[in-house]
Amino acid sequence: MKNESLQSMKRLKLTGMAGAYEATLILPVNQLPTAHEMIATLMDAEVQYRDQRKMELFLRMSRLRYRATLPDIQCSEERNLQPHILAALADGAWLSRAENILITGATGCGKSFLACALGHQTCATGHRTLYFNLNRLSEQIAIAKTDGTLIKWLNLLKKAQLIILDDFGLQPITQQVKLILLQILEDRYEVSSTIICSQLPISKWYEYLEEPTLADAILDRIIPRAHRIELKGNSRRKNLKQLP
Repeated sequence: MKNESLQSMKRLKLTGMAGAYEATLILPVNQLPTAHEMIATLMDAEVQYRDQRKMELFLRMSRLRYRATLPDIQCSEERNLQPHILAALADGAWLSRAENILITGATGCGKSFLACALGHQTCATGHRTLYFNLNRLSEQIAIAKTDGTLIKWLNLLKKAQLIILDDFGLQPITQQVKLILLQILEDRYEVSSTIICSQLPISKWYEYLEEPTLADAILDRIIPRAHRIELKGNSRRKNLKQLP
């Protein structure tokens, strides 16, 4: 009977439940849980297993640049990053409110690492996350335009709870990329969140985008509902754990 139940769980792909059930089979009789305890244990094991698999899937899909988690982030006055700021972002409430995060600072100060840690946290809570540096975003747009999959690609981005745009302002972008960027931000406005990392201070973004009309439209969709983090300090790049 026990083996039949175990095989049934496996056939039904209740992997977490099957693992927990196997663990109980080796317990001494006097340590076996009651029926109610057994049901609760098996259900909890299955939920945890599925949550873990979902997180792992979202992490693979996200293509985050760094293996970063929030406990890896070092807060200090020198970095201009206080523990209470990180704690306020750790609970994920900003995601439920569809707020953005704008991270600025000099090269190597940890902007991308912080963004990836927040992306990892988002995946861990069961939400889709996508990471792009602006060059890769431009390449993706060009490919999607060429093979006729632009609408499908934009819809994929629209479904992500969080998008991270890295290296914003590092290189000039074309008119086409600006228009698509506006469309992406329009789709996400008051619905989902975006993190933008840039060496340029926010006051320089309008100038970077060059065209006043487009600059107004783009910035109006990210700045008013955004948390601003201006990192300071020396380069930390040599200590970062970059994904292969």
